[in-house]
Amino acid sequence: MKVLITAGPTVEAIDPVRFLTNRSSGKMGYALAAAAVKRGHSVLLISGPSALELPEGVDFLPIESAAEMYQAVESQITKHDIAIFAAAVADYTPTTVADQKIKKTGNEMTISLTRTKDILGSAREVMGFEGTLIGFAAETENVIENARGKCLRKNCDLVIANDVSRNDIGFDSSENEVTLVYPDREEALPQDRKDHLAYHLIELIEEL
Repeated sequence: MKVLITAGPTVEAIDPVRFLTNRSSGKMGYALAAAAVKRGHSVLLISGPSALELPEGVDFLPIESAAEMYQAVESQITKHDIAIFAAAVADYTPTTVADQKIKKTGNEMTISLTRTKDILGSAREVMGFEGTLIGFAAETENVIENARGKCLRKNCDLVIANDVSRNDIGFDSSENEVTLVYPDREEALPQDRKDHLAYHLIELIEEL
């Protein structure tokens, strides 16, 4: 099958030298891409900036901003059977980007932010994707409830939820512990290395 996977953070420019981003390392998305290739699938990895080595055998489309991620996914998603959105995409981006470095002039500075386009929420109705749709929910509270809400609102076949408030899993960690949240049920998986977990997740997604 043809699998599209998003990974890593996005970078939202404030001026030529500063930006807003998040703590995503891309490890889970890259591990999923590597596992999907090992399982014999054709993989397109769309990733924000990451220090990780590109998995062997994947097609790669690098992006920086949430807008670039949206455009890349929109242009490619209907060519694929499975779409897995593991990237941590910014919810908001600076309304304007300064042409020059912003100088320090006072004790406070206000930055106006504008909401970014919802990539996962646009996959079905806007982009016309009819394949298997997988989302991720990185939560710090009410993990299962928030993940199920995302799953139903965005017409996902599965949302993979994890608690990123924990220091031993999630962002920057080589391990993760997730709960599979389907529209009608959930299944908790034990903590494991991200590469082992990714292989198991690809097997489960194949069954969908």
